[in-house]
Amino acid sequence: MLPADEQLAELRRGAAEVLLEADLLKKLARGQPLRVKAGFDPTAPDLHLGHTVLINRMAMFQRLGHDVIFLIGDFTGLIGDPTGRNATRPPLTPDEIKANAETYQAQIFKILDPALTRVEFNSTWMNAIGSAGMIQLAAKHTVARMLERDDFSKRYKAGQAIAIHEFLYPLVQGYDSVALRADVELGGTDQKFNLLVGRQLQEAYGQEPQVVLTMPLLEGLDGINKMSKSLGNYIGIAEPADQMFGKLMSVSDDLMWRWFDLLSFRTNAEIGRLRQACADGANPRDAKFELGVEIIDRFHGSGAGNRARDEFIARFQQGALPEDLAEVTLQVGVEGMGLAHVLKGAQLVPSTSEATRQVKQGAVRVDGERVDDAARRFTAGNTHVFQVGKRRLARVTLAAATGS
Repeated sequence: MLPADEQLAELRRGAAEVLLEADLLKKLARGQPLRVKAGFDPTAPDLHLGHTVLINRMAMFQRLGHDVIFLIGDFTGLIGDPTGRNATRPPLTPDEIKANAETYQAQIFKILDPALTRVEFNSTWMNAIGSAGMIQLAAKHTVARMLERDDFSKRYKAGQAIAIHEFLYPLVQGYDSVALRADVELGGTDQKFNLLVGRQLQEAYGQEPQVVLTMPLLEGLDGINKMSKSLGNYIGIAEPADQMFGKLMSVSDDLMWRWFDLLSFRTNAEIGRLRQACADGANPRDAKFELGVEIIDRFHGSGAGNRARDEFIARFQQGALPEDLAEVTLQVGVEGMGLAHVLKGAQLVPSTSEATRQVKQGAVRVDGERVDDAARRFTAGNTHVFQVGKRRLARVTLAAATGS
């Protein structure tokens, strides 16, 4: 194993918080593999890059020699995670949970080493403790502490309903750490309260409290909002390689470095060398190529990334575009500009309604990749080739509007 301070430097990269960092350093200094837990409720059948931020950090722990536990919340899925909700969330059915859990297991091993990954289901111990055990668990926490949680507090003050079973969710998630004797638990920043409940419950059960490591929520292609299918700013890990690569190339230069921190398996030193090369005058596009190849190889197999890169270069850097390609500059605000408005502003369509129609017909491409969401947003500081049909093309530079 690497020395504790070197491990900590790697694990801290891109993380939002480490609570408590001194505790993690002490655990690492023992030189023994840590039990690292991350829980996932099987709420959807497929994953995008935003979902993989936690899984990537689990893979980092694996590479550093630690024991990783991928916990599928088949019991907590029956409750429904209330995090960030302003109304009670409907629970999943057992059949939905089973189907989604099987899909998750197939997808996570594109990132994690299956031989070194322990997969657990929290129904294993939660079904065993029974009603008496659940009452004993509930006695370990208070309503006042629950109402310290931001979303519960807001709903309570607004007179919105909070079902009793929603209070059980953080308790069960916390008890998972007790059952697994976790040394470290990973989660998104929106899960901080639940992760800290795990620390408190471990102390109540006489265990050394786990370290909480939270990861930020990955911004999507628009560089503003959390990656989300509903916003159309996502890259699905099951998308075709060429489509994934094209989307990756549309990421802004600034966002690229955040994606390196959260999605790349390169070391801090390797990323630092790429940053320095760009600072010394290298084209940031070349660093973006490196990131694209790495991610495509991860999900489509060795060599797929180079093929996708070469195809991209053939289309856009070796004369595949007309020499008289129109050059357009559009000013955009901090929220960016939707695709339909970009197409209209570049005079590729007469109206946004026509842009939407062309998108629905599959006639619109951005950097060679077909786009199916007319609301997809593009931010300042980027240049893309927009195409409608076979003959209408323009290279559009998006510039920050004055005063934005």
